[in-house]
Amino acid sequence: MSTVSSEPAPRRAGGGGDDEPDADPVEVTRQIALRRLDRRDYSRGELTEYLVRRRGCDRGDVDEVLDRLESVGLVDDRRFAEAWAASRRRSRRLSASAIARELRAKQVSNEIITETLAALDPGSEAATALDLARSRARGMRGLDRRTAHRRLAAALARKGYGPSVSFDAADRALSELED
Repeated sequence: MSTVSSEPAPRRAGGGGDDEPDADPVEVTRQIALRRLDRRDYSRGELTEYLVRRRGCDRGDVDEVLDRLESVGLVDDRRFAEAWAASRRRSRRLSASAIARELRAKQVSNEIITETLAALDPGSEAATALDLARSRARGMRGLDRRTAHRRLAAALARKGYGPSVSFDAADRALSELED
């Protein structure tokens, strides 16, 4: 048995019903993968895990389907990593190291992660940290500078920024706020 699913199997071209016992397992796997990809891009590793572990598809069928989806460009780890990194930098204002952790969790290869992060503008990391520090600093107007600085630097560190970037951004944001 190649799939265990709460979703009904797709109808076969011959017009059979959803519960047709001789449905092609590769086609069933392909349909599940395509439905998943309708929602958002996924890395190959994420799709493999979902199809094998959560949906119970046969690993050989999954590899066959994902090879085909890669060949037509529907699954592309490089494109996925670039889009993920840009999105997380823009929306969550994460550092490169935090983005790398997330991409590893999404089972993107280290080679692709390194290339993706190298393509990010190094100056944008400091600018992103400063932007985040500025937005957080406004909420700390009533605190003494030392407490505000400590909290800002800690907030930036939680986003994955290194100590020097965190301290510099916190200093600059607080100085701008005082002016």
